[in-house]
Amino acid sequence: MTQTQKLEEIEAITRSVGWGAAKILSAYYRGEGDLKVNEDKKDGPVTAADIAANQYILEQLQGVFPEDTFGYLSEETHEGTEPIPKDWVWIIDPLDGTRDFIDKTGEYALHIALAYQGRPMVAVVAIPEAEKIYYASKGNGTFVETADGKVTPIKVSERNKLEDLYLVVSRTHRDDRFQALIEALPLKDRIYMGSVGGKISTLLEKTSDIYISLSGKSAAKDWDFAAPELILTEAGGKFTHENGDPLIYNRGDVRQWGCLIASNGHCHEALCAEATQILAKIDNG
Repeated sequence: MTQTQKLEEIEAITRSVGWGAAKILSAYYRGEGDLKVNEDKKDGPVTAADIAANQYILEQLQGVFPEDTFGYLSEETHEGTEPIPKDWVWIIDPLDGTRDFIDKTGEYALHIALAYQGRPMVAVVAIPEAEKIYYASKGNGTFVETADGKVTPIKVSERNKLEDLYLVVSRTHRDDRFQALIEALPLKDRIYMGSVGGKISTLLEKTSDIYISLSGKSAAKDWDFAAPELILTEAGGKFTHENGDPLIYNRGDVRQWGCLIASNGHCHEALCAEATQILAKIDNG
C-alpha cells in the first residue's frame, strides 16, 4: 500500500468520525441535552457538547489508531508543556467557536487533523449547521461533502490583487493592535464569521480570501489551525507565519504566537510583507 492510499483510508475514517461528532454537536445545539456551560475555564467557556463530542472522537479514533503508535492532542484533554513523543499525532478541537455555539450564531465547527512530525497530513473540518464537511489529505486535494453524500472538489478564489481581496475576521476578539493592522491593509472589504474552521471555509467557498491571526495576551492553539491549514493548502491556498515560515504543531507549547496569515495564495508573499511593514509602524509608534 502506498502512502497516498494509506492517507486516503485514514481520511475516509476521519470523515466518518467527523460526521458522527457533528451530529452530537448539532443535537446539543438544538437543545437535546443540558449544555452545562462552565465559564470558569481560563481559555474560554466549555460545554457538555465539547466533552461529549471529544469523547466520541477519541473513542472512535483510538479504536482504530492505537495509542502505542498514535498520539492524541485534544483541547479538552491537553495537559503539560512537553511535545507528545510520537511521529503521528491526532490534533482535535471538538468544538471550535464555543461562544458562537452558546450564542446560537450557527458559526461553530469541529476540527480533526492527523499530523506527522509536526505537519498536518489528514484533516476534517465540519460545519454542523451548514451540514458540510471539508476534508483533505496531503497531496490529494480538498473536497466538500454534504449531508446527502455528495462530494465535490473545492478550490480557493482566483482573485489576485490585494485591493480585490476580502478579509474574514471575528466580530469580536480584536485588540487595538490587530484592529490597526486590518484597517491599514489595502483590501476590498471585511466579512465576519465565527470559529477558525468557519473562517477558512469561507476561503474555500470563495466569499473571502484572507484570514489573519495575531496573538496578543493570548494566542490561538494547535487545534485551532492544524485541520483548517490543510484543507486550505490542499485547495490551493497558503497558511504561514508572516515571515513565510510554516506552522509546526506538537512543539510542547500549543500556542501559536505571532502573526499568522492564511490566504488564497495568489498574493501571499505581498500580503505577508505588507503586514510586516504595518506591524513595524504600529509597534514603533
